[in-house]
Amino acid sequence: MQVQARSRRRSRQVAEINVVPYIDVMLVLLVIFIATAPVVMQGVTVDLPKAEAEAMNEDQLTPIIATVDRAGQYYVSLDTQSVKADGLEALSQIVVRELSKDPKRPVVVQGDAQVPYDAVIQLMNALKQAGVSSVGLVTEPLS
Repeated sequence: MQVQARSRRRSRQVAEINVVPYIDVMLVLLVIFIATAPVVMQGVTVDLPKAEAEAMNEDQLTPIIATVDRAGQYYVSLDTQSVKADGLEALSQIVVRELSKDPKRPVVVQGDAQVPYDAVIQLMNALKQAGVSSVGLVTEPLS
């Protein structure tokens, strides 16, 4: 009988969970999040349209539309006419001239879907350097 009692004592298992590895993993993740948070928070302030954005009010002023087409050419649409600009400086001058007439007039950027992302950013940067405080983006409405 003594042999059976000893074997039972030896086969007794400890039912504890070692949480030290889990704590190590959590601390590593915490350090990663703390290190990457400032990088993620940096960016350019842009008035992006919402997914289901409403159309502009009809009583609102007609916007100045700065456009870059598929070929990388720049245009400015003023009321009913569209003017081709020879470059970003010419486009900026046209927009600033129109904003000097009516500073509350909205400015929006319209880029072709096939145009490189850099062209749209360069256009927005040129408008910002010209003194345009707020720029919107034109998108197709959801069907």
